[in-house]
This record gives sequence, C-alpha cells and structure tokens, in this order.
Amino acid sequence: MHHTVISPIREPLVEGAKTYHQITEDICSPAERAPNLLWIVGFVLSLITLGFGLACIFITIWWGIGTWNLNRTIGWGYDITNFVWWIGIGHAGTLISAILLLFRQKWRTGVNRAAEAMTIFAVMCAGLFPIIHMGRVWLAMFILPYPNTRGPLWVNFNSPLLWDVFAISTYFTVSLLFWYTGLVPDLATLRDRATGLRKKIYSFVAFGWTGSAKHWQRWESLSLVLAGLATPLVLSVHTIVSFDFATSVIPGWHTTIFPPYFVAGAIFSGFAMVLTLMIVTRKLFNLQEYITLAHVESMNKIILLTGSIVGVAYLTELFIAWYSGYVYEQFAFYNRALGPYWWAYFGMMACNVLSPQFFWSKKLRRSVVFTFWLSIFINIGMWFERFVIIVISLHRDYLPSSWSYYSPTWVEIGIYIGTFGLFFTLFLIFARVAPVIAIAEIKHILKTAGDQYTGPNATVHHHDDHGQSESVEANH
Repeated sequence: MHHTVISPIREPLVEGAKTYHQITEDICSPAERAPNLLWIVGFVLSLITLGFGLACIFITIWWGIGTWNLNRTIGWGYDITNFVWWIGIGHAGTLISAILLLFRQKWRTGVNRAAEAMTIFAVMCAGLFPIIHMGRVWLAMFILPYPNTRGPLWVNFNSPLLWDVFAISTYFTVSLLFWYTGLVPDLATLRDRATGLRKKIYSFVAFGWTGSAKHWQRWESLSLVLAGLATPLVLSVHTIVSFDFATSVIPGWHTTIFPPYFVAGAIFSGFAMVLTLMIVTRKLFNLQEYITLAHVESMNKIILLTGSIVGVAYLTELFIAWYSGYVYEQFAFYNRALGPYWWAYFGMMACNVLSPQFFWSKKLRRSVVFTFWLSIFINIGMWFERFVIIVISLHRDYLPSSWSYYSPTWVEIGIYIGTFGLFFTLFLIFARVAPVIAIAEIKHILKTAGDQYTGPNATVHHHDDHGQSESVEANH
C-alpha cells in the first residue's frame, strides 16, 4: 500500500541556483574590490552631514541649551523626540535576529546582518541626545551608580530616566555581542581570501576561527544564548522608554497602554528602516538574488501587522480619553487633533495607520519601488508620533497663561541631521569591510532547504509500507 505526500512549493530564498563558491564570491566581493562611485558619493555626503551635526553639538555645548527653543512649558522638544525615534529604529535588528532565530524563520538570513548593524548604529545615535540634553555633558558620569566620594549623593533609582540608562546600555551590549558573534565565521572567510595587511587585520578580528566542528558547535550555542537574552530586551527597552512618559501625571502621557504601543511602534518603524536600507544595499551591491522579493514580502507582512496594532492603540487612547470623563485628558486629545499642531497629528495618522493598509495587496507587498517609498513614509509618521506625544502634550498645560508654541532652532535641526550623517557613515563603512549578508547562514539554508526551495518543481514523496521513500518530480 502506497500513500503520497506532496511537499508544498516554496519560493526560493536564494535565487539563481547558486553553488557555495558563487555565494562566497558574490557576498565577499563588495568588501574586496574598490568602492564604486555611488558608495563614494554616499560616503562623502554622510561625512559632510556628520561634520555639520558635530558643529551644532559643539555650539550647544559651548553656549548651552539656550541655543535650543525649549521654554518653561516645553522642557522636552526635538531632542527627546529624536531620541525615542532612534531607539525605535534600533529595535528591528535584534527582533529579526533573536526572535526570528528562536522561531526558526529561514527568511531572516538575507536581512539579519545588516539589521543587527543598523541596531547598533541607531542606538549610538539615540544615546547622543540625552547626554547633550543634560546641558553639562562633562557630568554624564552622574547617571551611573558607582561607589564614589560624593557621600550620600546617589542616582535616583525611582526615576524611569535611570531605568533607561540601564535598559539601553544592556541592549547595546547584547546587540553588539550578537552582531559580532555572527560576523566571526565570515570575517575568517575574508581573512582566508586576503593578503598582506588586510589579512593581518581580518586574522585579528576573526579570533583564530578555523571552522572546526567544535568552533561551529560553540558558535551555535552562543548565538542561541544571546538570542535568548536579547528577546526579553527587545520588549523591555521600549517599554522602559515608554515609562518616561507613562509614570508621569501629565494628561496625554499618564496612560497604561504605552508599553505595548511603544514596542509595536518600535518594531513598525525599525522594520521600515531595515527595508529602506536593504533596498538600497541590494541595488548598490547587486544582491538581488539574496535579498529577494520573498524577503521584502515577509517584512511587509510584519509592517502591516505592527501598523495595525499601532492604529488600534491610537483609537484606544481616544476612546479612553472620552470614556474617562477627565476633562484635562479629553482636552489633551482634542488639542492634538484640532490645536495648532493638527498637521503633526494628521500626518501621524496618515503615515502610520492608513499607509500600511496598502500592504493587504500582494502586488504592492512585492513592489520594491512602492515598498521603498512607503518605508520612508512610515518613518516620517513614526517621527510625527513621538513629536505628537512629547511636544503637543506639553505645550498647553493647566495654566493658559503659560501656553506656548514650540518650533526648533537650526541648531536642534542640525543635530538631528548630523545623527543621520553618523548613522550612514557607520553603515557605509560596515558595508565596505564586512559581508552585509551572513554567508554561513545563507549556505546553511541552501543546504537544509533541499528541493523545496529549488525551482518551480515540488518534490513528491511516495512512502511504501516499510517507511522507505522515493522522490518523484511533479510539474505544477
């Protein structure tokens, strides 16, 4: 007696029927050949932008926070908005790596390396803002609790701003270890292909990796341990950032929905930024066969899910403000939609709630050009969201006599633009010196995927009574 099982047809995650050698050649070559014109232009622009940002930071430190437009009502403005925005951007990398690794999602392999690098660079950009915001940057060591000669003067452990310091520094450390661990086998591959000084540098950073079974075993167990550590961090970091607002009593901030809503928003904006970068990278380095439409579509599905969660959170906030009967809370939301900053509120709603709904269409989910522009729209919308929460909640408080309107100075805008310079400078350097895609993991999915990932034919297995199976190609 025979029974027939038909394996499902799956889209290949690596296109072009690659051999292992071709994969190594394709992914290593951007790090080995001279940079192309596009890369040089991008790098020069990034450095100029970074220089402008550093000049604005210098002006802020030299003259003080008076160079910003903060006032007695709005103590947090552009800087904390940008801080929360960059932290959100940094969320997707560890999510793609850690949570999707634990769930054994094979499609993560095309994008995880660049997403992890993006996480580290985004957290570095975010960390700048609270330090500059202190005004006296040289007193930054006061945020760290350590045995000292200051007598009874300790950090305030009740403050969510201090919890931020712990959460973000831990997140940065674990993300850095996770990213570097994944890089080691690929750095060894580059070492074996290099000569002269490059070979010495890659030898140093590859930690003597030989590719023995013992090394692979330790590498895999360390990756799993770090993924297990990083998973709760993905959820905790933005939860703690949301506590900066939720633990206060300001109308519009004092709300219990903030932790899940901030986490969903962070994943939403992070995935959008990964898509923006990956679409540029696949074009720049000719990696269309490794970052395929299947990857783009899978990420767009997550954007659709998290965008819908964020939309539900917005509506929940409005409902609770109405249902509470608390007039100050009601005014806070009325003022968001119909006050002087109405454009930010409706920009947020359009970009974050309406635009992801286009991804219900499979054709649009698989359109690279549409995805690229929508990912930029989403990040603009998520910036508006942070601006709405921070500035609009503060600019009209209980005393109408102290109401004011906030608009940033050129110095504040310059620091924000400068962080883009820092981010893209670091990302372009990374793309030049290390493989943007994890070679070892791509080879692994090529090996384990077998027939179901190669070409248009599914494999049909016939099982006989003894459990033996034979494979027959079935055209569909």
